[in-house]
Amino acid sequence: MAAVLADPRQTVDAPDTESSSSPVDTMTFAAPTGREENWRFSPMRRLRPLLADAPSDAHLTWETRLPEGVELVTVEADDPALDAVPAPIDYIAELARRHSDGGVVVRIPKAAELTEPVVIRLSGSDPEALVWGHVVVEVGEHAQARVVLDHSGSARYAANVSVLVGDGASLDFVHVQDWTDESLHSAHVAVRVGRDARYKSMQVSLGGSVVRIVETVTFDGPGGDAELNGLYFADAGQHLEHRLFIEHQQPNCRSRVSYKGALQGASARTVWVGDVFIGATAEGTDTYEINRNLVLSEGARADSIPNLEIETGQIIGAGHASATGRFDDEQLFYLRSRGIPADEARRLVVRGFFADLIGRMGEPDLQERLMVRIEARLAEAGVL
Repeated sequence: MAAVLADPRQTVDAPDTESSSSPVDTMTFAAPTGREENWRFSPMRRLRPLLADAPSDAHLTWETRLPEGVELVTVEADDPALDAVPAPIDYIAELARRHSDGGVVVRIPKAAELTEPVVIRLSGSDPEALVWGHVVVEVGEHAQARVVLDHSGSARYAANVSVLVGDGASLDFVHVQDWTDESLHSAHVAVRVGRDARYKSMQVSLGGSVVRIVETVTFDGPGGDAELNGLYFADAGQHLEHRLFIEHQQPNCRSRVSYKGALQGASARTVWVGDVFIGATAEGTDTYEINRNLVLSEGARADSIPNLEIETGQIIGAGHASATGRFDDEQLFYLRSRGIPADEARRLVVRGFFADLIGRMGEPDLQERLMVRIEARLAEAGVL
């Protein structure tokens, strides 16, 4: 079933701010200055519109494709459905929770085995519009599902995405940022993984002036499995920032992180920060994270910071790796020596760099769209 509609929350009466008992009426976080550790890489001047503590009636346009049995409902800020969602991680996420006046909840019933993905496309048409949002994805116990949340168009968008994976459930989650060059997007993707549940995500950031995505994962029971993948491509003037925090406090859980990024053009900037914490009670943990960056031209900068904190020695394994390098001239020489033209050789090298991650999406149309976008950028910059 497909539908096109404005943000469903516009049909809900917003609660009275003065009388509301919302848990975010009193702010936990102070407005950042850029000197804080979790903001020191972010372009605060460019993010200023998202730091405004002001309500907004602007909305994105929603297009949805919901398999049979999947519900999409609008809830107000005091609805019990929001009691179980994780707390905001930073100041902008807290503002989004306050000003979104509730949220849109996608419910996948218990034991459902969806053969088609849940697709939610959010688009904006006004680069000056400030939009607050909250999307909740509830996956019932022992259900199996794939959810695609796809952003495009123009907006200044700040949101929380709360993902609740029930015991024994399995969720593949694809989160795409493909905005116009003047757009801003800051989001906290907060995930709770139940007992013996599986969560696999793919974060894709291609478009936007500034995109800042923070993904956090906690395990609600033993036996959980989380695989976090990411792909980003920064062009001239873009700032794409991904921060991850995986908290292991339950025994016998597994996590894997694999992110790849490419950069080209003057002042293109990417930031990747991967934090993994293993608590004293998380015996049997197995975790590893890796980040790779490919710099295609002068003037681009990639920051890559993996962190690992361990409080117990009773684990299966824990490690991390990070590397940033320039275009591999040896690969180009190898391909050209076999008669492949220079432009085609460069395209093949970039395709090969991203191929394994793109192949994990499981969405052929989206995979092809992303490669077309990447190759178009390379051609515009004269890399191809």
